[in-house]
Amino acid sequence: MRSMRKFVCFLLALVASSPAWSWPAGNLQATLDKLNRAAKNFRSTSADFEIVTSQTEPVPDTDVMKGVSCYERSGSNFQMAAHIQTENGSPIEKVYTYSGGVFRLLEKGPGIDQVTTSRNPKIAEYLMLGFGASGSELAEKWDISDLGPEKIGDVETEKLELVAKDPEARKHLQKVTVWMDLNRAVSLKQVFDEGQGLSRVSTYSNIKINQPIPKDAFTFKTDKSTQFINR
Repeated sequence: MRSMRKFVCFLLALVASSPAWSWPAGNLQATLDKLNRAAKNFRSTSADFEIVTSQTEPVPDTDVMKGVSCYERSGSNFQMAAHIQTENGSPIEKVYTYSGGVFRLLEKGPGIDQVTTSRNPKIAEYLMLGFGASGSELAEKWDISDLGPEKIGDVETEKLELVAKDPEARKHLQKVTVWMDLNRAVSLKQVFDEGQGLSRVSTYSNIKINQPIPKDAFTFKTDKSTQFINR
C-alpha cells in the first residue's frame, strides 16, 4: 500500500496545473477565465521534468527523479506517461502511464521486471485536471487562492494554492502550490505538501505544446519474464 500511495502521489505530482500573466493577487476569476481560453487550444504537451521528494520524518531523505513526460487530451479523453531516465543520478528504467482509466508502472532492472496495474476513478479525475485543464475544471475540484504573479525563469506565471474539495484527497495531499503559464495552460513548477514531513517539488522545462507525440509514448514493452501485479 505504501508503494501504491507513492505511485499515485507521483502521478499527481506530474499533473497538477498551469502558469500566468500579471494579474493582481486575488483576481481569481480573471485567472480562471484566462485558463478557460487557453485550455480550448490545448491538445498535447511534452516536457522534461525533475521531481524532488523530501522527507523529514522519521529519517530525513531526498529522492530526485528526472525524465520526460507526455500528455494528450481530446475532450474528456486523457492519457499521460512519465519515462524516468535517472533516479538520484543513476540510470533507471521506469515508466508510469495512465490511459483508458488504468494506471500502469513498469520497473526493470537488476532483480526486477514488473508491471503494476491499478484502477482508481477518483484519482483519475484529478489527473485529468492536469496539463490543459480549464479554470472551470480546476474550480470544480479545488478551493483556489490566487497568490499573484511570479516569474519562473523568464516566464510570467500566476502562483495558485490549491486545496482539494474532496476530504479523502486531503488525507493524502494537504495542498498544492502551482506556478501556471496561463497563456499555454501548463505548469512550470508545483509544490505538493503531503503532510507528515513529506513534500514534492516538480519542475518542467523544454515544454512543447501541440506538437506530435511519439505513438509509443503511452505504452511500454514487456517480455515473457515480466511479472504482472494488480492492485
